[in-house]
Amino acid sequence: MEELYAQIANMGFPIVISVYLLMRIEGKLENLSLSIQDLAKVVARLH
Repeated sequence: MEELYAQIANMGFPIVISVYLLMRIEGKLENLSLSIQDLAKVVARLH
């Protein structure tokens, strides 16, 4: 049982960090997507 707790403790930190980083990247990707859509609109107006 102690080995199970040790494994959870060892794996818990990387999982928390991974989730945090994925959440940050998600927001940046959404902003990038909106910027690309805006750019497409501006380019369409130029033609």
